[in-house]
Amino acid sequence: MAKKKKKVEKPRRALTKRQLSHFKKHQRRQRFIFGGGILIIVAVLVVIAAGVYFGWYVPEVKPLGETVIKVNDTEFNMDYYLKTLKYQIAELESYGFNVDISQASYLADSTVTVIQTNELVILEAQALGFTVSDEEVEARMDEELADFDPALLKEYRKVITDTFRVQMLKEKMLAEYFEQQVPQSAEQRHIMAMFLESRSQANQVRERLEDGEDFTALSAEFCLDSSCKSQEGDLGWHPREILSRLVDSTVLVDSAFGAEAGSLSQPIYEETKIKSLGYWLIKAEFVDAEVEHAQLKVILLGSEEEANQVRERLEDGEDFAALAEEFSQHEASKENGGEFEIDSKGLFGTAFDEFIFDPELELGSLSQPIKDDTISTGGGYWLIKVVDADNDRQLDEDDRNALKWDAMSQWLEGLPDDPDYTVESFMDEDKINWAIFHVWEG
Repeated sequence: MAKKKKKVEKPRRALTKRQLSHFKKHQRRQRFIFGGGILIIVAVLVVIAAGVYFGWYVPEVKPLGETVIKVNDTEFNMDYYLKTLKYQIAELESYGFNVDISQASYLADSTVTVIQTNELVILEAQALGFTVSDEEVEARMDEELADFDPALLKEYRKVITDTFRVQMLKEKMLAEYFEQQVPQSAEQRHIMAMFLESRSQANQVRERLEDGEDFTALSAEFCLDSSCKSQEGDLGWHPREILSRLVDSTVLVDSAFGAEAGSLSQPIYEETKIKSLGYWLIKAEFVDAEVEHAQLKVILLGSEEEANQVRERLEDGEDFAALAEEFSQHEASKENGGEFEIDSKGLFGTAFDEFIFDPELELGSLSQPIKDDTISTGGGYWLIKVVDADNDRQLDEDDRNALKWDAMSQWLEGLPDDPDYTVESFMDEDKINWAIFHVWEG
């Protein structure tokens, strides 16, 4: 058997000066490249830190997983916020609203409130013993979203599921919890009412009522409140809260509940009540009918009676600008002494245009009061007849349901102030602007 040859170790060759120099240059180059990489990484970290410190919000730096809303221990990230915002927009558009970026800030803020309120409803309902199971939510969604786009349902499933859960909880609490909060009966009044433009008109109508004329017929002819007019003046039986909502008038409600059954009120003035009626006093200073341009002096009054009174004062030589500032309800001109320009017809009622562009109009002449039912003015007089009164009458089903909704609305409004809940939003201006861009431009 042949013996293995012993491996002879070759002597190491020494580097020449040239090779040593080349090797050192290579090491320096590697250190430079490595050091430069470290510097770049450090710079990026500094930029990120500065962005956090100075409030910069860049999508590449701030991930969609960042917490932007917190209710107690429940956190909602930016991705959930964006999907809720998009779902709100989709809901509005499904009802025929054209949502564009002009409403962006409002929707962005309201989305924060929606997320917070929904979570508070879930938490408070649970504290009161009301829950909705996942199976119940799924069954409701299957029933109502049968035609919903499957791809969108998958994308927004968490948001939609939460929305359905909250809605079902509200329905359950209305039927069980707030059912117990609203009484079956309450103090009520059966009233008839009409809103009239002036005291003189109200006195005339009141005389006709005392002479036996029908309230509903006179209301249909003269009433300027849409709710009263649509019911021919007969508002029926209602508690104070519902009556106030129907006519949007605390003056009427206070008078009705302070009067005796069978009484007919004197004219009751309400300064802030809005009606679709006004009377113009106009002086045309320049008119070019061909291009529909006119320079005017105008005063807008709330009644024909008031318009005649102001016109008499103008005829007696009082200053137009002073009277416009004191009496006019046309905000665009009253602070400018009543001076007003128009560049087209149709800005106000037909009678307004007919006076100004009348070929026989004498410039500088003062118009008679011009009635305009296309414009709104404030002020008028109520006539109220209390048909009957009952201090403890059974509530109508519609009224009682409305009162339950009122009770739930007040409950919802109070949730953010409940000391048991901590509600936080980290959606600052930069994040909101980024979210708006992401939804509308991204």
